[in-house]
Amino acid sequence: MTVRRVYHIAAFSWYAFIIKNLIDMDGEDLPPGIFVYGGPWKYLTFLNLLLQMTFFGLAAVNDLQPEKKAESTLSKFKDLLFSVFAFPVGTFVVLLFWAIFAYDRELVYPATIDTFFPPWMNHAMHTFVLPILLGEVLMQPHVYPQTKHALTALGIVGLAYLSWIIWVYMSVGIWVYPLLGRFSAAGLVGFFFFNMSVVILLYLLGNEFSRRVWGKRSYVCHIIPKKKGLKK
Repeated sequence: MTVRRVYHIAAFSWYAFIIKNLIDMDGEDLPPGIFVYGGPWKYLTFLNLLLQMTFFGLAAVNDLQPEKKAESTLSKFKDLLFSVFAFPVGTFVVLLFWAIFAYDRELVYPATIDTFFPPWMNHAMHTFVLPILLGEVLMQPHVYPQTKHALTALGIVGLAYLSWIIWVYMSVGIWVYPLLGRFSAAGLVGFFFFNMSVVILLYLLGNEFSRRVWGKRSYVCHIIPKKKGLKK
């Protein structure tokens, strides 16, 4: 329990530190278009950092609850946040970023940014997220909702983000990521559905990974509370 508390507090503090650094850069003499219209709030990377910080903050608060309140509303919401959003979205950000970066970094992280964001900041946003998430899977089991409900939630959030970046483009004529400017309207839709498919697969992978780590018996016992007052 102590190790878990320290882990959650450390992860929350780490993300809070990174987010503060990014927000402080808003308004500085950055490369054209980086923070114009919406600041860092239009980048999935930044939104993911907020998501991770929120989850670990809730996890840290939940750790303070007595064991008998393990099935509290806070605990259930914390597990929902991790299983449906934090793990699949966080893993997606890491995998997609480095895949595009390896192909052509100018499409997602232009070299001009290196002058303003040191290498450690890049890895903080796009690399360390994954090992921290994997550590959380090993730290404790998490309740996973019904798949259809999880996929519906992911779809709604995905459409909301797509609408946001299209709105940014229509407002200032700049795509959040240079890569998006290379797609036609049909290509953009196809790219969106491809990305959503990857996120869904990562959600299913997280579910399976958690089940394998904790074992079928432990996993089922965690998500199904014991019934009280039953007599033999």
